Amino acid sequence: MIEALISLGFLVLALYVGIMIFEVDPHVPMFIGVIGAALMALWLGYKWEEIEKSMMDGIYKALQSVCILIIVGVLIGVWINAGVVPAMVYYGLKILHPAIFFIATVLICSITSLATGTSWGTMGTMGVAFMGIGFGLNMSPAMTAGAILSGAYFGDKMSPLSDTTNLAPAMAGTDVMSHVKAMLVPTVITYGITLVVFGVLGATQYHGGDADMSRVVEFSNALNAANGGVFNINPLLLLPPVIVIVAVALKVPAIPGITLGILAGAVLGLIFQPSCDLGTLFTYGKDGFTFTKDTLDMMETTLSPDTCYTMTRLLETGGIMGMMSSVSMTIIAMMFGGIMEYTHQLEVIVNQLKKLVRGPAGLVTLTEATCVVSNAVMPEQYISIVVPGSMYADEYRKMGLHPTVLSSALEGAGTVTSALIPWNTCGVFISDTLKMGVAEYGPWALFNWMMPIINLVCAYVGVTLKDLDNKPFRKKAAKV
Repeated sequence: MIEALISLGFLVLALYVGIMIFEVDPHVPMFIGVIGAALMALWLGYKWEEIEKSMMDGIYKALQSVCILIIVGVLIGVWINAGVVPAMVYYGLKILHPAIFFIATVLICSITSLATGTSWGTMGTMGVAFMGIGFGLNMSPAMTAGAILSGAYFGDKMSPLSDTTNLAPAMAGTDVMSHVKAMLVPTVITYGITLVVFGVLGATQYHGGDADMSRVVEFSNALNAANGGVFNINPLLLLPPVIVIVAVALKVPAIPGITLGILAGAVLGLIFQPSCDLGTLFTYGKDGFTFTKDTLDMMETTLSPDTCYTMTRLLETGGIMGMMSSVSMTIIAMMFGGIMEYTHQLEVIVNQLKKLVRGPAGLVTLTEATCVVSNAVMPEQYISIVVPGSMYADEYRKMGLHPTVLSSALEGAGTVTSALIPWNTCGVFISDTLKMGVAEYGPWALFNWMMPIINLVCAYVGVTLKDLDNKPFRKKAAKV
C-alpha cells in the first residue's frame, strides 16, 4: 500500500507543480508520473522488459479510442468545410428569443457543443456572446453563465466528437457508441430538469421590452452566404449528424458510423459549398479548417471585430493534427495505467477502497467520489477520467457489471464536475472566459452538479446497471 501511494502521490505532485504552478498542459507532468511508476516497479523487482510491455499493453487497450479520435478530427474538419457545423449553429441561433433566453442559451450551447465536441470552444465563443446578450437583457449574469455551462457540458458529454466521450470508454474497456447509449437515460433526465428550471427562471427574470439582438443577428448573417456570410446554409446540411445519430441507434460500430458521417458531409459540401473540393477536404481533414485570406479580408471589412473573433475561434478547428494533443494525452495516461495495473499497485489501493462498497450502486458511488476528488487533487478533467477508470475497471468486471456502467460514471462525475472546482483547469478557463468565479456561477450550473446525483439515483434504482451481457443487472451476475 505504501509503494502504491508513493507512485500515486508522485503523479499528483507532478501534476500540481505543472498545472497549478507553471500553468502548462498535463502531458509532460503526466509523463513524469509514468517515470515515477516505472521507478517504483523497478524497486519492487520487476524487469524493464516487463515494465515496457505493461506500458504497451496499456496503450493497446486505448488504441480503438485513439483511432476514433483521429477519425473524429477528420470529421470536424470536413463538416466545417462542408458547412455542416455552421448550419447547425445557424439554425440553433434562429430559436433564440428573449422570453426564453435561458432555455435558448442552454439549447444553442448544446447544439454548438454537440456539433464541435468541445465545451471550451463553445464557452469561449457562444458563451461570451450570450454573456453580452444577457447583460443587454438585464438578466442575471450568474444564471446566464450557468445556462451556458449546462448546455456546453451536455454537448461535450454526449457528442461522439468529444475527447472525453472517447476517453471514458477507452478507460472502461468499451466502445464509444455503447458508452453514449448507456448515458442517455440519466443525462436526458438531468437535461430535462435543467430546461424546466431555466424555463421558470427565464419567466421570472425577463419582463418584456426591446432586446438588443444585434450581435446574434450579425453572427447568424455572417454564417449564411445569402446574407453576405461565408457558407451556403441549407437544411440538407443537417443530414450528416442525423446519419451519425441513426448509426448510434442502430448499434453501428463507432468507426464505420463516424466514417458514414464524414462521407455524407463531404458529398453535401461538394454540392453546396463553392469553396469545397477534394483538395480542401483532404487538407482540412488533416490540418483542421481555416478561413482563406480572401475570406478573412472580407469578414474584417464587413463584420465587427467581436463577430470575426467568434467566427475564427469557433470554426477554425478540427483535423487529425488538432486531435494529436488528446491522442498523446491518452497514450501517456495509458502508459501510467498499464504500469500501475501490471504491478498491482492499483489493485492494493482498490482493495482498501472497495471495503467501503456495498453492491454495484456502491461501486458507482465510490467511482464518482474518486472522480470528484481527482478533479480537486489532480486538477485536470482528463486525469479524473484516466485514474479512476484504471483503478476500477477490473472491479466492475469482477462484480459482473458491463464496462459502460463504469464509463457512464466517469463521464457523469469526472467530466462535468471539473467546472465546479475553482483551481481545476476547467474552472480557471471558465472564470477567465466568462469573467465570473465558480462561487457565482456554480449554483446555477444545474446540469453539472445534478448529473452525478441523477446518475447515482439511476444506479441505486437499477435503471443504468447492466451485466456483462449488457442486460439488466441481477444479483446472480456478481458471481461471474
